[in-house]
Amino acid sequence: MEMFEAHPALIWLVAGLALMLLDTMLPGAFLLWIGLAAILTGLTLDVVTLGFAVQVIVFAVLTAGTITFALRLRKSKKANVINAPGSGLVGRTAHVLSHDGREGRVRLGDSDWQARLVEGAVWPEASVPLRVIGMDGTVLLVQPEMSEA
Repeated sequence: MEMFEAHPALIWLVAGLALMLLDTMLPGAFLLWIGLAAILTGLTLDVVTLGFAVQVIVFAVLTAGTITFALRLRKSKKANVINAPGSGLVGRTAHVLSHDGREGRVRLGDSDWQARLVEGAVWPEASVPLRVIGMDGTVLLVQPEMSEA
């Protein structure tokens, strides 16, 4: 106990590591950010000597900052979902392989995909590219590039 009294930063560092360890055992990633704030508070105490009330204020401010950072990080990741069915496909160009009615197969990059024409569009000749305008599950919604349908 004397070690903690002589080095109050150790309390914050140990508490931060404990919170981060606990976060690995619980669902979600909330304690990670509080643990990071505790560690940053401990590192601050290694540089500057602060009273307990100021330490708590520093911890509260750092907790708010790390949680705000986490929420912004989460929000930006939602905008760039890597494994979503339509991510990166909408707006790309595909080419007709075969079709029957509104359903067909198209070549997009190096893969063949099921495709469906949008309402009002007709299948173009094989040389006319198709624009991917959306997804329905794993089916590409397409229209001829020159069409405004």
